[in-house]
Parts: sequence; C-alpha cells; structure tokens
Amino acid sequence: MNVETAWNHLREHTSELETIGAVSGLLGWDQQVNMPPKAGAFRGEQLAVLSKLIHTRRTSPKVGEWLDVLEGADLTELQAAGVRNLRRDYDRSTKLSEGLVERIARAESAGFEAWVKAKNTDDFATFEPHLATLVELTKERAAAISSDTPAYDVLLESFDPGTTTADLRVTFARLRTGLVELLDAIRDAEPLPAVTETFHAEGQLKLHTELLESLGYDLQGGRLDAAEHPFTIGLGPGDVRITTHIHPNDLLNGLGSTIHEAGHGMYEQGLPVDFVGTGVRSAASLGLHESQSRFWENFIGRSLPFFRWLEPRLRGHFPGTSVGANELYAGANRVVPGLIRVEADEVTYNLHIIVRFELELALMEGRLDPRDMPDAWNEKYKEYLGITPPSNAKGCLQDVHWASGAFGYFPSYTLGNLYASSLGVQLQRDLPSLWDGVGAGEFGPILSWLREKVHHKGHLMDAPEIVRAAVGERDSVEDLLTYLWGRHGAAYGVTRP
Repeated sequence: MNVETAWNHLREHTSELETIGAVSGLLGWDQQVNMPPKAGAFRGEQLAVLSKLIHTRRTSPKVGEWLDVLEGADLTELQAAGVRNLRRDYDRSTKLSEGLVERIARAESAGFEAWVKAKNTDDFATFEPHLATLVELTKERAAAISSDTPAYDVLLESFDPGTTTADLRVTFARLRTGLVELLDAIRDAEPLPAVTETFHAEGQLKLHTELLESLGYDLQGGRLDAAEHPFTIGLGPGDVRITTHIHPNDLLNGLGSTIHEAGHGMYEQGLPVDFVGTGVRSAASLGLHESQSRFWENFIGRSLPFFRWLEPRLRGHFPGTSVGANELYAGANRVVPGLIRVEADEVTYNLHIIVRFELELALMEGRLDPRDMPDAWNEKYKEYLGITPPSNAKGCLQDVHWASGAFGYFPSYTLGNLYASSLGVQLQRDLPSLWDGVGAGEFGPILSWLREKVHHKGHLMDAPEIVRAAVGERDSVEDLLTYLWGRHGAAYGVTRP
C-alpha cells in the first residue's frame, strides 16, 4: 500500500467517525436541552450503542496499518499533524475494551440524570453511588491506557497533552501566592457596587442574540438555547450550538455565560472546513479552547469600552433601566469570594479550580472516598475562600463535570486563563486601537486576529506551540497577574507592591 492510498483510506475512515461522533453529540445536546425526563434511560442505551460503534471503528486494525504506512513518509504539514494526532488517539483507544467503553457510556448517562436530580433536590446521597462508580471506571480506564503512569496524569493527557500534575502544582502555587497578594490589597478598599436591578428573561435573550451577532458568532451556523449548565458543542461545519442560563436577578451572570460560550462557539466555527477527516479539525487542547471563551468573557466582556458599547443596546431592550456603563463595569469587576465557580470574579476564579483539582486528584489517588466529598469540599472552601457552602447544591453538586466522567478537565480553565492573558498582551501590541474599536462595537479585527493565530491552526500543533507562535516566549502566570492588577487593582484604587 502506498502513502497516497493509505492517507485516502485513513481520511475517509476518520470522516465517517467524525460523522458518527456528531450524531452522538447531537443526542447529548438534546439530552440537556430538549429531551423529556422519562427518556433518560433509553437515551443512555442509544449513547452506549454509539460509543461502542465509535470505539470499534476507532480501534480497527486497519487504522493501525494505515498509520504504519504513513509514519516516516514524506508528508505535508497537514498530513503529518493528522498522523500524529490519530496515532495518539489510536494508541489510547486500542487499550480500552469495548465492554469498558460501553460501561463508561452508560455510567456517564446515568450519572448525568442522577446529578440533575441530586442538584435540584440538594440530595448528595442520590448522586454518591454514581460518583463512586464513575471514579472507579475512570481509574480502570487510566490503568488500561498506562498502568505505569499515575491516573491523573493519564487524564490530563487526554484534555491537555503535555501537562502534568507536577506542572499544575507549581503553576497553582505561583498563582495562589500572587492572587492572595491582590486579594489582601483589595480587602481594605471601598467595595464596588453590584448590579441589583431585575431584567426579564425574554428581554435578556433578545439582548444576548444581538450581542452574539455583533461579536461574530454565526447564528446561521449555530443557535442559542437554555440549559442547566451552559455548554457549547461543535457538531461539524455549519452546526455549532451554544447554550446559556439566564437569571432575571443577575444580568451580568447570564451575560457572562453567553459571551463565554460564544468564545467557544466562534473557535469551533473558525476551524477550517478543509481539515475535515484529517484528524486536525479540532481544538489543540481544552485549555486552548478555554482561552477563547475566557478571553471574550473577561478580557473583552468585562472591559469598560465594552460596556460603553453595550449601554445603549441594554437601554434599547430595557428602556426604563438606570444601569449604565460605569455601573456595569463596577458590577462585572467586583471581587467577592463566593460559592459558585461560574459566578466567580476573575481574581478568585482560579481558587475554585484549585479546590476541584485537589479533590479530584485525591479521588484518583484513593485519598478521598466519594462519600466524604461534601465535607472535603466544604473544608477546602473554608480554607481557600473563607466561606462554607450552605448546601451541597451550592457546593460539590454545582458542576456537571464529574457527573459526565470528565475528571482532569477542571485545570483546563486555569490553563485557559493563562493562555488568554498572554494572547491579550500580544493582541494589544498588534492592534494599538483595540479598545477604541471595542467601544465602537468593532469586534471583527479581534476575531480575525484570533482566527489567524489560533482557530485556523486547528490541531496542526499542540496548544503550547500554537500560543508560543502567537505570542513568543512569555511568562503566562506573570501576564495573568499583571492583567488582574491592571484591571481590578485600578478599579479598587490599589497598586501592586
């Protein structure tokens, strides 16, 4: 078999896998958006069948044969990247039995349904046996992939290739020290006022839709829906869907969620159509994906120029409001330690991630029994944030990740913040009129810059290489701390020592 034939076979096979994966993703989207409650059990069966089918095709010996022919051959940049990515995926997948994959799919579907019920009723006992099952299955999967590697490192490799537990410990330690310094400086400052006015959900949804179109999210190739936990799913070219959660009594929360998911969605919409079937039409890592959502939500969406642009649009949908740009800016940049990760301010956000990282690492290392999660969670929040959750619904049940088996995902959020801060430094250098443009609602140059530097790269390189090519060699921890001092320190009238 020659190289051209092997590549054509591999690409056709990968295209079919992507199509089946999109069907599975569509069922998952429907489960969280439209599915009737009684359909949960059968949906689990449907997803299990598709997961088994995907696994069988992904681990076909033919894939290994094609990769053997292609490796070491004279390939284009696209082909070489595809072979690297598909080999990584193939080697991990072939170590998992069909039975294990099917059991995990069923457990994740059941876990999600149990989590929704447990969160709505504040009953951790309903979810605890599912959490225990998912933890054990995750350990089993990690051991099957690499019995010589710590389970958590195996999990990190699937989300952010090249990141290790040791890396995270060092990074989090530096961040924690810097964040505590900023928090200490802010504590004695005059508090910033919150936005407390009520905005009806229908008007907010119209505002969010107008905002999405202005930012550059293509509503002809996507849609906005409501979900318990906001998420984005890319089903393929021309079909990238986002969800949000609107709160009548918390305008900024819902606004931030929509902008966050728009960042994810625009990344997915920016992946090259020509990369379909190559193993390269995907984000290089979840951390890089998070960098796009956090960049738009925070760097742009919490800036004063952004709120100056938004103010007349807010008044257009809510003519009687007294809330203006300055009030929105102050409310969006308040620093108040809270219970809920998705509602956290930028300064304390990474402390929420550290809590989750340490707890799920303890689960994987057997140092924490799932039944003890509520107490362990509450102790961490008391230690790191100085607050104790009044309920499990606002504590260890607030996130969907563990219910979906996504252990090792949470660090991606902090990696995203780090990448975003360095991208922001370079963007301001490349676009000197950046903030004038934001104030005028000219978001196109920003999206074009991100398309060139990140989106259009797909997974030609791993995330650290893509960021390095965009910004050069930078200290991302220092970039993030400098950004936080520059925005929040200025808002509170404090300066960095």
